[in-house]
Amino acid sequence: MSDNLTERIEAVKNAYEDIALVVQQLVVGNQPLIEEIFISMISGGNLLIEGVPGTAKTTICKVIARLIDYDFKRVQGAVDTQPADIIGVRVYDRNRNEFVLQRGPIFTNFLMVDEINRLTPRTQSALLEAMSEGQATIDGITYPLADPYFVIATQNPYEFEGTFPLIEAQRDRFMFSAILTHLDAENELEVLRRERSGELDWRVYRDRITSILGPEDTRAMAATVREVRVDETVLEYMRDIVLATRAHGDIRLGASSRSSISFLRGSMARAAINGRTYVIPDDVRALALPVLRHRLLLTREAAITGVTPDAVIAGILESVGVS
Repeated sequence: MSDNLTERIEAVKNAYEDIALVVQQLVVGNQPLIEEIFISMISGGNLLIEGVPGTAKTTICKVIARLIDYDFKRVQGAVDTQPADIIGVRVYDRNRNEFVLQRGPIFTNFLMVDEINRLTPRTQSALLEAMSEGQATIDGITYPLADPYFVIATQNPYEFEGTFPLIEAQRDRFMFSAILTHLDAENELEVLRRERSGELDWRVYRDRITSILGPEDTRAMAATVREVRVDETVLEYMRDIVLATRAHGDIRLGASSRSSISFLRGSMARAAINGRTYVIPDDVRALALPVLRHRLLLTREAAITGVTPDAVIAGILESVGVS
């Protein structure tokens, strides 16, 4: 990449637009999710997706992994999944007369955990170290994970049998959360058109997808994003939004300092994919829902009366201004 920041920012913008264009050719709708995935990847964050089944979550992840030439692995959540099934296990090799590591799916660039809330809390906790520290400890030995490393986890909030809700510490490890709903009428019709023409068959188009970027490019973009300028007034705006969640009457547990960091990193990345070398308040506002909605615990009274985290966040954005 060029030494000129403006040129490097433009390269980040073009890379995002190229990836979004290809994904949109293969997947109907979900444009905000594509942006949040890309921002998370170049910001070193992880993403939690909540929504109904059949909204192309896995397909989007597989397409993006191929476009960026990431090693991609997927884990299907189940109540009998053990921590060793995810991080791996050390077994004795008689021929070598030593214990060797059989690596689990966590050793990859891009890990997707489908229905994470079907994993038991013990197994969920196996992901904590990987998501926050980029390493896994097996039998007292610490193994570094790939760089870059990125986790997307999904959960279905409409199924309660055999599920284990994520604890606050686990949810806080996710930089963003996204909520997917069913497609609207026009997009639903487009799905039918593509199915009729055979365009929705993964086996048909997977070999046509060629990588646009590589892991080295992702690391270079991450370094570029860190050079995006953030004015002090924008930092104060992020702080004021976070502090407002801690003083709100409908919120029992407000956003942690990790949310402040997510605001900063995410806003810098969003500025870059929009071709700017500086962050504006609109970047912060655009990321308020994905940054905050999974981190807020509402009071019992607010939940009973139908108040939602999204509504509370919208109210906070209306009341908090840029100084």
